[in-house]
Amino acid sequence: MAGRKSTLAIAVSMLALAASAAAALPADPPETDAPIVSDREFEAALPPLDAELGAPLEPIENFDAGLPPATDAAPDVALPQPPVVPLDPALAEPLPPLATFDVTTPEASPEDSEEAPPVRYTLAIEGLKDVGLQGRFRDLSALEQGDNKATNGAMVAARAREDEALAVRLLRSEGYYDGTAVVAIEQLPDQPGQLRVTVTAAPGERYNLGEIAVTGPETVPPGLAREALPLKTGSPIVAAEVEGAEANVALKLPQQGYPFTQIGQRDVLLDPVTHIGDYTLPVDPGPRARFGGFTTEGDLAFDAEHVGVLSRFERGDLYDSRKVDDLREAMVATSLFSSVSAEPVRTGEQAEDGTEYVNILVRQDAGPPRALTATAGYATGEGFRVEGAWEHRNLFPPEGALRFGAIAGTQEQSARATFRRSNAGKRDRTVVVNLEAGRRDYPAYTGYTARLNGLISRESTPIWQKRWTWAYGAELIATNENAFDTGLLARERQTYFIGGLTGQLGYDASDSLLDPTKGFRLLGRVNPEVSLNDGTRPYVRNLIEGSAYFPASDSIVLAGRVRFGSISGIDRDDLAPSRRLYAGGGGSVRGFGYQELGPKDLDNNPIGGRSLNEFALEARYRFGNYGVVGFVDAGQVYSSALPQFSNLRYGVGVGGRFYTNFGPMRLDVAMPIDRQPGESKFAVYISIGQAF
Repeated sequence: MAGRKSTLAIAVSMLALAASAAAALPADPPETDAPIVSDREFEAALPPLDAELGAPLEPIENFDAGLPPATDAAPDVALPQPPVVPLDPALAEPLPPLATFDVTTPEASPEDSEEAPPVRYTLAIEGLKDVGLQGRFRDLSALEQGDNKATNGAMVAARAREDEALAVRLLRSEGYYDGTAVVAIEQLPDQPGQLRVTVTAAPGERYNLGEIAVTGPETVPPGLAREALPLKTGSPIVAAEVEGAEANVALKLPQQGYPFTQIGQRDVLLDPVTHIGDYTLPVDPGPRARFGGFTTEGDLAFDAEHVGVLSRFERGDLYDSRKVDDLREAMVATSLFSSVSAEPVRTGEQAEDGTEYVNILVRQDAGPPRALTATAGYATGEGFRVEGAWEHRNLFPPEGALRFGAIAGTQEQSARATFRRSNAGKRDRTVVVNLEAGRRDYPAYTGYTARLNGLISRESTPIWQKRWTWAYGAELIATNENAFDTGLLARERQTYFIGGLTGQLGYDASDSLLDPTKGFRLLGRVNPEVSLNDGTRPYVRNLIEGSAYFPASDSIVLAGRVRFGSISGIDRDDLAPSRRLYAGGGGSVRGFGYQELGPKDLDNNPIGGRSLNEFALEARYRFGNYGVVGFVDAGQVYSSALPQFSNLRYGVGVGGRFYTNFGPMRLDVAMPIDRQPGESKFAVYISIGQAF
């Protein structure tokens, strides 16, 4: 209490001092810079501090935190006492172990398990149909893709905001840069959970192209970039057309000697008053270039020299990106790579006319060279056939392949070894050496044959369909066959040794190798041969065939084929049965068995002839990836050296087509007209590609 009294006395003294100082002040103090009371006078007027204030504090251990003891004397100041709250006994109890807690999720009540019904809405579009954008809007609309229902109204609103922005983007993509769009969502009266969403677009005026300028270094000849930019003043500013035009510049300039063309960022200056947009496109064509040489890197299948064999350009030719693309496709067609690329690289070497030579850098990643293949099939008249082969596609680089194959079938069993060099010293030239031996058991003949042949050819492939094709070669054949002797009216086995040459020339003006729809094809083959059997007997085997295709409509193609064959210089009975002409089957006259047409022996088996003719007419109807074909085939085999065009046999049928990326899958069912004893009621043919 002594400390409290001293503090109170100090406070009272200070209040008194302040009061006396205020009373001593004049009513209107004179304006002077001197202080009213000096610091010394002020300090002297202060009362002395209580000495107990400087005494050390009592140790905290001796501090009594309890209430002061009650006394009879009344305290100087009455202090309120806090209420005493009794402690909860549960607070003193220990906490239960965690293992005793029940963590099982409580079962939901039936009310909680009921899902809120979805919100359904209808979409109305206004203002886009007149500018031809309503269909595109519906294709991209979030509301449209939501199938007219949503979980709640917030989802509908989110989709509406997306569609509002979509409508503006579509308008601007078509040149309506002032276009706006708003979306309204309203509850349908008396239909809970049913909303109507209305997208309203205001296209405004359409902007057209004004001045069109291409900036950057000039080309040789001048204006190549502007010529490649198919934009016209006055045309609407359509985003897709502008981007397509710019892509055309990037495509055309590399085809005209500029492999390093760079297209800059376009600038379109819009005038909101005239609704005209001035278009500027910066183009840096880079150096004008000519083909130099070749370099290659990576896991090589062949060297840079063979890359040059595959190319269709020479050093000094003006650069053309289409020829580089053709080179890359030719390397892909070798089937020797997992991946391969070809691109131009600068050399800094200048040509005489100021252009720069560029090398073609080929990056190779050789794929597995070995392969195992197997096929199986069935054909009416030929029976079952299974073929397997092992091949090393690059055993003798470059592109020297070795293949061993075997055939096990109902009517043929054989083994074959083949060496094949593709692109042999020249693009598209193929050299093949083939050695085979086997047994063939056909209704026309049974024979054991060994054959060695070589062929140099230029043929079409599914990747490159060539206009002109050719082949020439030679072969040696030793065969033992059962030939029907018309004098003895029986078959007897004979051995033949045959040597011959092959010459073939083809012209293809059709638009597709596997699925032609227009154009025509011609093929001629000549095989002069010599048979060593009871003397030397020379003869010539000839074959001519052609086909034509006419598109009667967008979905109907009319196709026709003719084939004529002839063997002159030898009698039929002196000719080995395997070298005679036959007709019938899937690649000949459909509706008949394999080699079934023509003269027959006493057992009604075909014996072949020296001439033939074949005709076919098809109507092909395609719908989507499917098609239907109706056809009529005709043909006959004759004993004479020239076809007689008499006693023609006919087959009719229908077929189905399934069109794929590599060609149509074909299923034909045909039946013979005026069927004779021994002939099948119908025949089925399955293959890839059209019949002809």
